[in-house]
Amino acid sequence: MKNEFLSTYVANNLRACQLKQLSILEEMDRICQKHHLTYWLDGGTLLGAVRHGGFIPWDDDIDIGMPLADMQKFIEVAPDELSEGLFLQTPQSDPSSKEPIIKVRDLNSLYVEFGDNFNADYQKGLFVDIFPFIDYPSIPKSWVKKLTKGISKSYSILHTQHYYSLRAFAEFFYFGTKYWLFKGIWNLLGLLYKKDTYLSNVLINNGYGIMHRKDSVFPISEIIFEGKPFKAPANPDAYLKDLYKNYMDIPSKDKQKIHAIYIHPELIKKP
Repeated sequence: MKNEFLSTYVANNLRACQLKQLSILEEMDRICQKHHLTYWLDGGTLLGAVRHGGFIPWDDDIDIGMPLADMQKFIEVAPDELSEGLFLQTPQSDPSSKEPIIKVRDLNSLYVEFGDNFNADYQKGLFVDIFPFIDYPSIPKSWVKKLTKGISKSYSILHTQHYYSLRAFAEFFYFGTKYWLFKGIWNLLGLLYKKDTYLSNVLINNGYGIMHRKDSVFPISEIIFEGKPFKAPANPDAYLKDLYKNYMDIPSKDKQKIHAIYIHPELIKKP
């Protein structure tokens, strides 16, 4: 049952959440520029920059994309570069983490998402998501959609907490077989087709089968987000059409939803 008091509380804290996430993004931008790492605003963050000049008014997260090699380098340098109170969350730095997405978290905050597990002690502060991008083979988009959807869904189910049951055993067998079969087909296609035209998110994060032309991403450009310049794809229009089709259309009120269940932007007030 919906709690109107909680919904109002989350909405009242949304702007403070956005501003703290913006400060995390600024720190990440600084590190990337210092170490000559490539990144760009992705997803709803890029959409917000183009359509609203900043955050989508009801959005409560920031997404950036990076070539996989650059993200791996960022993981190496960030722990020594991030300001006090920021934490690079990876499966290695936070083994209890519930998902494989790399994040930079603010430790002096709390952000509760659907599916968060408070029996596990992974960090749950406000964050910026980093999505690693890889080259894709030049195959029909229908193939990409079927294979990436199958791989991402199978991976998600295999890494969801299971309880001992006949159904859990059947799911493990079915989705395990599907994951390795589809992954094998993808690897084979990667050998048979060139990878010089397209790129996209790593397979486990690409359940919608999105694929971008490389010339819509590179050379990296700049865009103003919340009054400040950040990196963006070369052709934001083409990039956003890949993601959202008619991206300038404002969704209806019932779809303008904040993701978080609970936001506490600052746990301890700083003097």
